Formats: sequence, structure tokens, C-alpha cells
Amino acid sequence: MSRIKLVVVDDHSLFRKGLVGLLEEMIEFQVVGEASNGQDALGLIETVSPDIILLDINMPVMDGLQTLVVIRRLYPEQKVLMLTISQNDEDLINAIVTGANGYVLKNTEPDSLRSTLMQVAAGNSVLSPEITAKVLQAVRRSQTDRNRGLLSDREVEVLKCLAKGQTTAQIAGVLFISENTVKTHIRHILEKMEVNNRAEAVARAAQMDLI
Repeated sequence: MSRIKLVVVDDHSLFRKGLVGLLEEMIEFQVVGEASNGQDALGLIETVSPDIILLDINMPVMDGLQTLVVIRRLYPEQKVLMLTISQNDEDLINAIVTGANGYVLKNTEPDSLRSTLMQVAAGNSVLSPEITAKVLQAVRRSQTDRNRGLLSDREVEVLKCLAKGQTTAQIAGVLFISENTVKTHIRHILEKMEVNNRAEAVARAAQMDLI
């Protein structure tokens, strides 16, 4: 079986050299190039045609995310594994949305890194366990934010009153608005949430983490 060709891109020379040495000890891989920034890495793609690029995020000249954007535009089939210390939600989501084939942390164990690279080479997408949890949390937060944008602040206040079992008259008194205004808000809530009655609206709101 031919060895999987790798390019290692990291601006920290000591870490990069250590990683190259580690990978070279693994019979499955051949390191065919290394670079200290994304711009130099782009030049290597044409020269050495790597199977996988291991790409750090925080680098000078051209960082990992900027490099990934260019790679996806010029070399859409190129496999890229983000190998970084960054657990920043924005870095993580941007890398995944831009098309990284994997995202793992630098503290990963050698055997785990080997397995990850083999999976990426096979065409799979891989996230380290810590990153998987953060992705799920970020997705949930994003969904909650979108849900909250569905209704106005006043409609959410009305929903909270409905959840307490308050009548139209009671809601009007609490919010200092007319009963007709309360009814209008409830009608809009039902339409936006695509439900048939107040009870369904309250149940859906709970599911969407609105109340």
C-alpha cells in the first residue's frame, strides 16, 4: 500500500519538527512538505500533491482559515485536517463551514492522530471528542438564537404569560396593553410558530427554549 502523503503547516518550528518526526515514524505516512504559514503551504500543493494537509489556525502572513478558503476555491478535492490548539467556537464553526475534513486539537494522542488521518484519507470527516461536544453546543446556541429571532420581545412576554396559564385579561393587565392587542399578539404567535392553539404554542416554545 502506498504511503499517505502529508504536508504539515504550523508556524511553531519546534512543534512542527516534532510532529513531522512523529509522523515519519508511522509507516502509513510520508511527510512530503512543511510550511510555517498558509501562503507557503499553497505553493506546496502544486509541487508535492499531498493527500492531506495538516493545517494550524493561528499563523502569520496567512492563517489557517484564510488558507482553507483559498484551498477550497482552487483545490476543492484537497483533504485538509485542522490541527490546532484553538477551541474558539468561531474558529471551529468557520473551519467546518468552509470545508475542513477534520478538526482535532494538538493535545491528541499519537494513535488517535494516526486513526484520524486514516479516516480523513478514506474520505471521512473527523472531529476530536472535545470538539464534537463544542460543535453540538454551538449548533444548539445558534438554533436557540434563531428561534428567539422568530418572535418579538413583546410576543415572548405574552408567551411567558400564557405558560403561566394567564387569561387574555390577565395578560393585558400585567403588560399594560389592551385585550385586543393581546389577542393580536397571540394570533401572530400562532402563525409564526405554525401551531393551532395556545397550549401548542407553549409546548413548542418550551421545545425551542424560548420560555
